[in-house]
Amino acid sequence: QVQLVESGGGSVQSGGSLRLSCVVSRHPYNDYKMGWFRQAPGKQREGVAAIDADGSTGYADSVKGRFTISLDNAKNTLYLQMNNLEPDDTAMYYCAADFVSRGPTLRWLLRVDQRNSYWGQGTQVTVSS
Repeated sequence: QVQLVESGGGSVQSGGSLRLSCVVSRHPYNDYKMGWFRQAPGKQREGVAAIDADGSTGYADSVKGRFTISLDNAKNTLYLQMNNLEPDDTAMYYCAADFVSRGPTLRWLLRVDQRNSYWGQGTQVTVSS
């Protein structure tokens, strides 16, 4: 059973920055997709950023140029650097890891069905204007 533990959320003012971290337990898989998703109250969960084992990344249009996803394999940790935060970024952020799905990373990020993914417990990000 793969476990994911997020940290780094908090409250910031508009224009501020936060870095989220997600420690992924050790696993035997060489191929994977990992990403960050978010869900605001009353809204559907949406994909934010993803990275695969080859280092290919994908971003939602709403965060391009502001958010950066990275993976430190030595530390088994997934990061999301969030700059120039906006009130619309307020949400619970979840990290996910998928060791089954194949295909383009951006397509994986944007699809609704994430049945193959393991999930963390979430970390809250609140951005005030």
